[in-house]
Amino acid sequence: MIETRIDKIERVKNNRHEGVIVLEDIHDPHNAAAVWRSADCFGFGKIDLIFDQEKVFNPKKVGKASSSSANKWLDFEIFKSTAECFEKLKKEGYKIYVTVLDSEAKDLRLSDIRSQEKTAIVLGNEHRGVSQSAIDGADEKIYISMQGMVQSLNLSVTAGIMMWEYKRQNKN
Repeated sequence: MIETRIDKIERVKNNRHEGVIVLEDIHDPHNAAAVWRSADCFGFGKIDLIFDQEKVFNPKKVGKASSSSANKWLDFEIFKSTAECFEKLKKEGYKIYVTVLDSEAKDLRLSDIRSQEKTAIVLGNEHRGVSQSAIDGADEKIYISMQGMVQSLNLSVTAGIMMWEYKRQNKN
């Protein structure tokens, strides 16, 4: 039993990709934890958390139920500002995609979100969305096309769709 578990851990670890999910100023830790569950499922191993305006929380101590304990398998880095996070990502060679409803944003279905190995997907606060600093610092703005009257999705739903599209474009 132990060997089987170790084999699975190694297999999952070796199949992680270089994508990173960035959560900017998330208010509710349980919303973030729901994102972690999807991140683990889609092969993301790294989550960056920006706490510029919202209260800092420890990602290893919240959301056991909502993340299905995914936080045990993810690496987290906490930043005090969007500029600090983006500077590090760009230095490491990441292309930064920010999710925003904007006239210059590209439909996710038409984007090339997987154009390079190192991709960072930025999601914003549950009420305010992403900051102007995130919009200005991104390499590309993208949105999820919607047909209903409501033009927003729950944070974890948006994250799941973004990660699924990243994985779909990767085709493995």
